[in-house]
Amino acid sequence: MNKKLLVTWYRVGFALLVIAAVLAQLAYSRRHIPGFSPANFFSFFTIESNVFAAAVFLVAAKAKALGTQDRALDYLRGGATLYMVVTGIVYAILLAGTDVQTPLLWVNSVLHYIFPVAILLDWVFDRPSRKLSIKKSLLWLSFPVAYLGYSLIRGHFAHWYPYPFVNVDKLGYAAVAINSAVVAVAAVVLALVIAQLPQLRRTK
Repeated sequence: MNKKLLVTWYRVGFALLVIAAVLAQLAYSRRHIPGFSPANFFSFFTIESNVFAAAVFLVAAKAKALGTQDRALDYLRGGATLYMVVTGIVYAILLAGTDVQTPLLWVNSVLHYIFPVAILLDWVFDRPSRKLSIKKSLLWLSFPVAYLGYSLIRGHFAHWYPYPFVNVDKLGYAAVAINSAVVAVAAVVLALVIAQLPQLRRTK
């Protein structure tokens, strides 16, 4: 099997696995969680980042098969990689073992551990053909910033927050601001590293 075919099916396979995991969690939640809210379900960064990254993987798989990868797709792949790496790291450090953990262990493993590693490996081993702009790469942070704003605004009215470290009702705005700043700094560092990974590997 040549590299093009291997990468294509690697992306298709993981994208389908993630979609299956999200749908399984959605079906489980609807049946077993009292007062289940679809709006809350799709307000988790884990769900949003996994769905986005799976969609990017499918687009990237088609582009790989057809040989039509372009710069726009490179930046989409980089953004998806950043969001999944943030998902994996934040979960491992702050959320593992909390109420945020999904009841289905295989789903939890796919969304928080397996796919973040899979997408990072894809980024490293099928790197963009040209160097990425640091300035443009920092635009990847616009989604996490918008997500934080959405979570705080919605949480103020719904009195529900997706994660403990952004729960203003319990922690107050000062503590949430500090928590958010720490995550933001980490995200900036990760964005810079992810943007440079393909170039560093190319120069070896």
